[in-house]
Amino acid sequence: MNFETIIVGAGSMGMAAGYFLASQGKKVLLIDAFDPPHTEGSHHGETRIIRHAYGEGENYVPMALRAQELWLALEEKSNKKLFLKTGVLNAGDPDSQFIKNVKKSAQNYSLPVEVMTAAEMNEKWPGFRFPNDYVGCFEKNSGVLMVEECVRAYRELAEKAGAVLRTNTIVKSIEAAGSSVTVKTDSETFTGEKMIVTAGKGTGPILSTLGLELPLQPLRKTFSWFDSDENIYREGKFPAFAVNYPDSDELYYGFPSIDEAGVKIGRHDEGQPVQPWAKLAGYGAFPEDEGDVTGFADQFMSQKLPVKYGKTCVYTNTPDSDFIIDKHPEFKNIFFACGFSGHGFKFASAVGEILSQLAVDGKSKLDISDFSMERFK
Repeated sequence: MNFETIIVGAGSMGMAAGYFLASQGKKVLLIDAFDPPHTEGSHHGETRIIRHAYGEGENYVPMALRAQELWLALEEKSNKKLFLKTGVLNAGDPDSQFIKNVKKSAQNYSLPVEVMTAAEMNEKWPGFRFPNDYVGCFEKNSGVLMVEECVRAYRELAEKAGAVLRTNTIVKSIEAAGSSVTVKTDSETFTGEKMIVTAGKGTGPILSTLGLELPLQPLRKTFSWFDSDENIYREGKFPAFAVNYPDSDELYYGFPSIDEAGVKIGRHDEGQPVQPWAKLAGYGAFPEDEGDVTGFADQFMSQKLPVKYGKTCVYTNTPDSDFIIDKHPEFKNIFFACGFSGHGFKFASAVGEILSQLAVDGKSKLDISDFSMERFK
């Protein structure tokens, strides 16, 4: 079977790219080892934060703002509730790079961010207990994405637009020659003019078969839900949040109780290295699965929050924790996006659009030069 573009990895970024291409009338094939949305990668666990004033660097802000526009457009087109405008509180030491980046991006892009003292945060949201030396930056227009619903919406619209999807399908080999790509699975062989690789933790091994080695490290991560007082912590009364420990890379993130599920908290840094195709150890396999987030909750939440349950996921990290969005140096018809380092989902809509533009025009409308693989040379 012949296609204009073959997408290997149909999770968040790949599914979005498939939608954008199919909606332009392109003949698209999406292949995934599982059945998206699924629990074997990075796009599950119900919710992800979308922030605009970005603590990881202001170079992300244009992509974050475009992503927000595209999520709202997807919400309207799919008639699904995908975005909850909870507001996002970024808190930490005023001298930390994280907080400095948030303030700088807010200033340079004229984003509505309210700078608050610890006392003001604790008064506005009685569920917090911040120490006096903390400051907060509250983004009222940011919030929470419902991740499985987002992927499901892109899938339904992509298939409606004519995209072909092969789920629970393992890619056995990829051959690139000239202006075509051949992809073989257990039972079928496909050819395409172009290929996009967005296979999460499997991206490194796939690109390695095409002679490209990238510095990617998959990490096992967990997040936990806590029993919490709905009068204090429910959505509408409590924000999503990111908290940076002073003099440390420790960064925790969390969500209000949505649909009475309880407060959800995860630790952004650290994690256990895993092999790309290895089965993840279940939640609770390591003491820090529960211990880290419980310690955070005990320190920063005013109420005692008992752990209810937790889940695992995967970060695929780069050495600098920034994304890689690029094309193969030898095969100019092969594009890839990877190394999202645990902060990529919010950008999935924009990354999908960028990949579709690369596949069609060879260039994207947003500046992605900071995400070139060349920086690692």
